[in-house]
Amino acid sequence: MKRTSLGVLLTGLVLLVALGCRHGPIVDFTDEKIPAVVGEGRTLGQVTNGIMSAGTNLGWSMKLENPGNIFGKLWLRGHMVAVDIPYSTTTYSILYTDSANLHYNPESKTGHTNISGWMRNLHLAIQREFAGAAWKY
Repeated sequence: MKRTSLGVLLTGLVLLVALGCRHGPIVDFTDEKIPAVVGEGRTLGQVTNGIMSAGTNLGWSMKLENPGNIFGKLWLRGHMVAVDIPYSTTTYSILYTDSANLHYNPESKTGHTNISGWMRNLHLAIQREFAGAAWKY
């Protein structure tokens, strides 16, 4: 009976440690296409507004550094991730710049999987922002 309890306890402890160590590569989004408005192009101002809106709606703090570059920062539960978002009228990138409390390793460019997850969520929100405006009825 004692052996079984000890085995269950050790198995639970190993699983707990394994779940707490979710690390992987940081995935940047580079030269992603912005869905075009049917029959028209977008202005740089429209792209700026779309990216800023998508990030803000997800809780990101978005700051226009200069035309063609936005700095985004997300704080969640004591964790922080920061990204640069260079963009044009047709493409954008989301590039990791910094994080806090997410075990980033600069040599291997790895960290907690939430970093890439939050960056992916921002990418998807930007795509949705522009895809919704791409169709004219």
